[in-house]
Amino acid sequence: MLYLWIFGNNIEDKLGHIRFLVFYLFCGIIAAYSYAFTNPQSTIPMIGASGAVAGILGAYLLLFPHARVHTFIFLGFFITTIKIPALIVIGFWAIIQLINGLISTGLREEGGVAWFAHIGGFLIGLVTIKLWLPRRTKQWL
Repeated sequence: MLYLWIFGNNIEDKLGHIRFLVFYLFCGIIAAYSYAFTNPQSTIPMIGASGAVAGILGAYLLLFPHARVHTFIFLGFFITTIKIPALIVIGFWAIIQLINGLISTGLREEGGVAWFAHIGGFLIGLVTIKLWLPRRTKQWL
């Protein structure tokens, strides 16, 4: 939810309230199907909104690749913040999702994280965000 709070408001500003809601739900549905496709034998229920949030991250990466994100850095007892490019923050997150998804493939399922829902949501947000943007109308002087 922290990622939704940090990155979601900019996507909502670009799409508008209604389009944002529909885009968010669309990413969540595709994320759920991504997990079901990669784990057809699963008998564990999948709940949560992380796949939809991952779609927002994919959209943010495409629309705001040069934005900088305030990030906490822990140095022993000292805590500071630095600005890190969104490409690095979201890219690092995406790599972690992919590695964990690949590691979890073939392991005995015991519940936990639906890694491929995150990957599916991220990819669908990244690939389709341009289709969701409102068309610009010409402004006459």
